[in-house]
Amino acid sequence: MSTIRLGDVAPNFTAQTSQGELVFHDWLGESWGILFSHPADYTPVCTTELGTVAKYKPEFDKRNVKVAALSVDGLESHKGWISDINETQNTTVNFPIIADENREVSALYDMIHPNSDANATVRSVFVIAPDKTVKLIITYPASTGRNFDELLRVIDSLQLTAYHKVATPANWKNGDDCVVVPAIATSDIPKHFPKGYTEVKPYLRLTPQPNLD
Repeated sequence: MSTIRLGDVAPNFTAQTSQGELVFHDWLGESWGILFSHPADYTPVCTTELGTVAKYKPEFDKRNVKVAALSVDGLESHKGWISDINETQNTTVNFPIIADENREVSALYDMIHPNSDANATVRSVFVIAPDKTVKLIITYPASTGRNFDELLRVIDSLQLTAYHKVATPANWKNGDDCVVVPAIATSDIPKHFPKGYTEVKPYLRLTPQPNLD
């Protein structure tokens, strides 16, 4: 059983999916990625989640993010479940669902927490950068569906802060003011942030969001 921490390289694997064989690192290519697990096929909360992800694909595409789901059930089960998702959620599943019957990927990513359920995966989420490093890990219990608006918000923050010397404050969303990182001296802020800044405290300096271009 692996323990993955932020900054680790996401383990590579080869798996069968609802869209054919997938070699994870090759599939990601130069994209960002989300890998998220589901306790089982034909479960009610997961059905709403996968339908939501399908509807959000244009938002993920806009951010250069590929999405893959995982369940410990097999391909035939996945195919039948996808039909149900498309019907009940009024959408078309447009991303791969990994078949992990032997639990190999679940073990690589520590997705089975025995004290929660010895057989089913918890609701794990991994956000992975183009360099294949893990940038976010969130673990939900099986009973709580994920908030994909929050995942989009986090990806916006990760992408912004990867290219600019800022951090994002509590409840930040795309377009809001950002925090200047402490490593930049106040006297150097103007050359880094031409939009200006506000010094709330010497250690808390705010600047309008830099352009993501």
